[in-house]
Amino acid sequence: MLVNGVWQSKWDPVQKKDEQGRFIRQSSAFRHTISPDRIAAVTSGDIETLGVKLYVAYICPWATRTLIARSLLGLEKYIPVSIVDPQLSDSGWRFHGYPGSTPAKQESITYIHQLYTEADPDYTGRATVPVLWDTEGHRIINNESADIIRIFNHDLRPVHNSEVDLAPELLLQEIDSFNERIYDSLNNGVYRAGFASTQAAYNEAYSDVFTTLEWLEKHFDNHRYAVGDQLTESDIRLFVTLARFDVAYYGLFKTNKAQIGDYANLSAYMGRLLTLPAFSKNTNIDHIKTGYYSIKALNPMGIVPEGPELDWFGYLK
Repeated sequence: MLVNGVWQSKWDPVQKKDEQGRFIRQSSAFRHTISPDRIAAVTSGDIETLGVKLYVAYICPWATRTLIARSLLGLEKYIPVSIVDPQLSDSGWRFHGYPGSTPAKQESITYIHQLYTEADPDYTGRATVPVLWDTEGHRIINNESADIIRIFNHDLRPVHNSEVDLAPELLLQEIDSFNERIYDSLNNGVYRAGFASTQAAYNEAYSDVFTTLEWLEKHFDNHRYAVGDQLTESDIRLFVTLARFDVAYYGLFKTNKAQIGDYANLSAYMGRLLTLPAFSKNTNIDHIKTGYYSIKALNPMGIVPEGPELDWFGYLK
């Protein structure tokens, strides 16, 4: 991580833990939005670009949330993307030439942490993705995926005018409730299990993960989507965790009671979402497996398993 703008040591997946050995996730530090004046200038035709860029990793579920939203809302022509290598280097996320990543020669930086120190020379904290970057002001607009999705959906609506609304006002309370229900127990629950440093902390997280998966299996017995009768941001939040479960979390994070493929309703739900290009094209199984199994604290030999076969992914095998 960075301390007063200086990279301190080799990258460590465990950000912080409590006295009981529970993994604690860092809060995002940059929580701004795109200038309304810039948005208005684009919609009026006075300027052609928003002057922003999105830095992501295919391995990262939080970053992939923003990629899916960008595609669903038709923002790909307005917001260019740079994709880091899937393996975490000793200095964190980097551009180094892995297939499917943005070529290093196209980037002005090597490590994502360089964006953080360019934005704030005295920054202390972790250098995470996604990063919504102001290419004109050379600053980080936002590094919180939940914010970025709503910026894309709401703030940039005059730009994309999409028929898709990922957070409609009438469903917002239900969306927030669903998001809260799955965040700590599942989205972050798998990390709480994988990075637990005591048996008790692991057992607690493991229980939360599968209690939530069983609840979701029942939910999708009579629901097509996470909330209401339409696609919302809650589907994106759930999808990115489910997409990584069988190939990474099940084995590497020891959440091995069952795979998503063992749940009929969740498998059918995944199949429905994967028929949408926004979900399928932003799901890179090679990057996901390569990235997670490069975490030396959990897999010191760096061996990437061949399996599993993902029947519910169909053509993404």
